[in-house]
Amino acid sequence: MGKTLFDKIWDKHVVAHVENGPTQLYIDRHYCHEVTSPQAFQGLRNRNLKVHRPDKTYCMPDHNIPTLNQSSPIADLISRNQVDTLTKNAAEFGLTHFGLGDPKNGVIHVVGPENGLTLPGMTIVCGDSHTSTHGALGAIAFGIGTSEVEMVLASQCILQTKPKRMRIQINGTLGKDVLSKDIALYIISQLTTGGATGYFVEYAGDAIRDLTMEARLTLCNLSIEMGARGGLVAPDQTTFDYIKGRAYAPKGDAWDAAMAEWKQLYSDEDAVFDKDVVLNAEDIEPMVTYGTNPGMGTGISGSIPTLEEIPESSRLSFLKSLDYMGYKPGEKMLGKPVDYVFLGSCTNGRIEDFRLFASYVKGKKKAENVVAWLVPGSWSVEAQCRKEGLIEILEEAGFQLRQPGCSACLAMNDDKVPAGKYAVSTSNRNFEGRQGPGARTILAGPLVAAAAAVNGCITDPRD
Repeated sequence: MGKTLFDKIWDKHVVAHVENGPTQLYIDRHYCHEVTSPQAFQGLRNRNLKVHRPDKTYCMPDHNIPTLNQSSPIADLISRNQVDTLTKNAAEFGLTHFGLGDPKNGVIHVVGPENGLTLPGMTIVCGDSHTSTHGALGAIAFGIGTSEVEMVLASQCILQTKPKRMRIQINGTLGKDVLSKDIALYIISQLTTGGATGYFVEYAGDAIRDLTMEARLTLCNLSIEMGARGGLVAPDQTTFDYIKGRAYAPKGDAWDAAMAEWKQLYSDEDAVFDKDVVLNAEDIEPMVTYGTNPGMGTGISGSIPTLEEIPESSRLSFLKSLDYMGYKPGEKMLGKPVDYVFLGSCTNGRIEDFRLFASYVKGKKKAENVVAWLVPGSWSVEAQCRKEGLIEILEEAGFQLRQPGCSACLAMNDDKVPAGKYAVSTSNRNFEGRQGPGARTILAGPLVAAAAAVNGCITDPRD
């Protein structure tokens, strides 16, 4: 029997099996940020340990950093302490550190792929749930907790129970202005936020193969939001073209050797998955969420479900969610007012997202009632926006680019949406208070966000 792509990578990284227990798995790349690492480093000190493979860990602050005036001291004392602590820990343990002001700084899940640090066939971990992003390049990538961060620092290995394998195929051709963010939100709306719990997902099918690498990164980023351990896409020519020439990518003979290995990274035709899901690309339209988890989504031309459409066991939480959002069952989402728009995060902070946003707002003007935060995922993205003239297009339309960081994805820095305000966000979570205490989040892709920013309400970008 053939092997799945996941099995091929996993099996190659097994160090040992614990009898009646988990697998000891070797880790190729470890990303480290300021929020989940301080206790891990202190744990090493308490045990008089060094980092076992310092060349495999890359550190950068992203969650707590401001997106304005980064050259000034961070005003929030807790955030400043976390960022400073990461700087000191990286120096003490001899780790590569892309700190504030470094041209390679940015959101860790944007910086890794764009610098060629994320490569096919790797095992990758980070103390952040959206590490699943890196699976887009054909890697096993997943988030870990602080105690596991310490484990990887100390041994370059981790103890993990092997998940089951799921394949999600999207066949057919996507419609006009339907993006990978819409694919992800559609899948989650169909499977629910717990529909992939216990699985590692491989995305396949015509529509997936047609996606750019940056679109695949967005798709894999959201795997965790349906409960999956992670998601990945088999590497192909799109992957290889994206990697070639990047700062940390193999060069010369090493590139040829890597390509020979990478071309073997696919699921065999007779590979068996524990679960197969097949969906049609033609059924997907631009998506928006209406509730307080990513599974509460609908096509932009659709409506919030009626109470009768919700299983009786879920009606109480459904109504609680709508009460928080200020919505009612059966209402249309089109025309709903918007106060804030956020473009950015590890989900949609890449250059392709800014190109899409700029393509819509070009020649138009931002609505006066909308506050827009446009936050590139890295300084490289910011530089590319400048090079391509996107900044001029955005400024002419009334928008300003901020400095890189996680920003309004989560209420851990200065970019908080005020209580009661509605934010169309290209980030990954719409939980209560995710963007600030009392903030109301509507998840969407860059084009829906751009349309909302121009029109001041939920608008179909296809119109």
